[in-house]
Amino acid sequence: MNPIAPINLEQQQQVIAATEACIHRAGELLQRSFKIIPVAFDLRGRAAGMYRVQGKQRWIRYNPYLFAKYFDENLTDTVPHEVAHYLIDMLYGLRKVRAHGPEWRELANMFGASTKATCRFDLAGVPVRTQQRFAYRCDCTTHALTTRRHNLIRRGSTRYFCKTCRGELRHEAEECR
Repeated sequence: MNPIAPINLEQQQQVIAATEACIHRAGELLQRSFKIIPVAFDLRGRAAGMYRVQGKQRWIRYNPYLFAKYFDENLTDTVPHEVAHYLIDMLYGLRKVRAHGPEWRELANMFGASTKATCRFDLAGVPVRTQQRFAYRCDCTTHALTTRRHNLIRRGSTRYFCKTCRGELRHEAEECR
């Protein structure tokens, strides 16, 4: 299958307008004022959308390839799904409620969106991010660890052991020393 092209600027404007409309509608229904937050189309991989907070910055990221392949579904479900995460943050704070808990489901229902935590799209033709793996050895075999686990070991904050031989996993590059 040919690779999917990302959504065009006109479609991006539609998604931004839908995001802003959800925020305005929530303000009317909840009788509160919510700031309009930036929208980015830089998400890759399997997720169609993501609400992000970094310091005092808040924004919503969308996957332009999944939106291109499933535009109507994402406009109907992903946009209100991510707006609901933003509203939960504004109403309760992210650490005080579960990401897809009852408060979030109530807001998603308010928009008529699906309350499923994840979507199951066919990813054929969609560029999917793959995580780098690192080779680690124990006494019996080689294991492929993710970047996250590799970095935790390198920082000395954790150790991993083989479930079969119970030997500690060692990075293959370090065995040559």
